Amino acid sequence: MQRDLSMKLLINSSTLILCMAITACSTTGKQERVGAQAGRSGSSVANFQSRESRAWVADHEASVREAVKGSQFEVERRGDLLVVTAPVDSSFNPDRPSMLLVATLGPLSRVAKLVAQDREVAVLLLGHGDSSGSTELTNRLSQERAQSMAAIFRMSGLHHDRLMYKGMGSDVPRSNNADKDGRSLNRRVEMYLTTRSSLPAVLAQYGAPGIRVVASDQAKR
Repeated sequence: MQRDLSMKLLINSSTLILCMAITACSTTGKQERVGAQAGRSGSSVANFQSRESRAWVADHEASVREAVKGSQFEVERRGDLLVVTAPVDSSFNPDRPSMLLVATLGPLSRVAKLVAQDREVAVLLLGHGDSSGSTELTNRLSQERAQSMAAIFRMSGLHHDRLMYKGMGSDVPRSNNADKDGRSLNRRVEMYLTTRSSLPAVLAQYGAPGIRVVASDQAKR
């Protein structure tokens, strides 16, 4: 009887250890998935690296910052990319949500002229929204806002493989959509300045099929 009891205790202990191991593995898997989702919700090109783009950023970062000085635009380095962010609330007409405000045209035009001078530089514009409205409306508005800013770059001479844009909807928030300030931060258009050779790698981060290329015939309109 004592032997049978010892065997039962051994079996129960083994079962408990196995259950704890399975639970730990499951928890780790969940944590990894949550971590991956959290990474996707932020800047997915934060660690982008390119020697050519790095050199361009080093040479032009000060000029880009000077071009937007005094505006609401933000300039930051993300890896080897230079990103200019235009907040929607201070850049677009609240009554016509995809129309640029006059105050936005100055700094935006200066950035466009700056990058147009170097034929090896490309621009990707990504429009972002918050999650307060319908998905369809948010996707459309983010696309139209990115397109409105692309028009300014287009008038400066960028097109073909040097200028692309895409509306991201509310898929890539940079703040919490639960409060007013967070939603305001999420409504933005980001301008990724990089080299033409580095652009395919940047596009791969966002899914190239939805990105619009600005053609030369559009540039003449």
